[in-house]
Amino acid sequence: MQLFIGGAFSGKRNIVRKRHPGKLSWLSSYDGRAVTEWKSCWEDHATLVLEGWEKWLEDAIIQENDDDAVRKTFRNHFHYLMKEEQKREEEVVLVMLEMGRGIVPMDSHYRRVRDLSGWVAQDAASLAREVHYVWHGVSERMK
Repeated sequence: MQLFIGGAFSGKRNIVRKRHPGKLSWLSSYDGRAVTEWKSCWEDHATLVLEGWEKWLEDAIIQENDDDAVRKTFRNHFHYLMKEEQKREEEVVLVMLEMGRGIVPMDSHYRRVRDLSGWVAQDAASLAREVHYVWHGVSERMK
């Protein structure tokens, strides 16, 4: 599993496409799709790319008040994706928005999204085989 993380409009998508020039199965929360839809959209002989984790996270915290339970749910997603990645012998790429360098929101809901986003990104980074930080269209491998 690989993680590409960076700020909004930093060039994450372009970097992923350059590093994975083959067939991509792209699942995005920005298209209104649920994180669980990866099972039906992951085509054979393709790299699975999942983006928009902050939106999936926001949806999850609306339904669950316990931050630890939300974080555990996402960690379970990562573990399941890694098992499926090994089974299929195909790559999983997570594209995440770095939210920790901006202004801290005054609204408690958005602070919660920001905080949980950071914790979930830490979990993804600890599990990922490679971690790339992207800014201004440039990627640096961190792990």
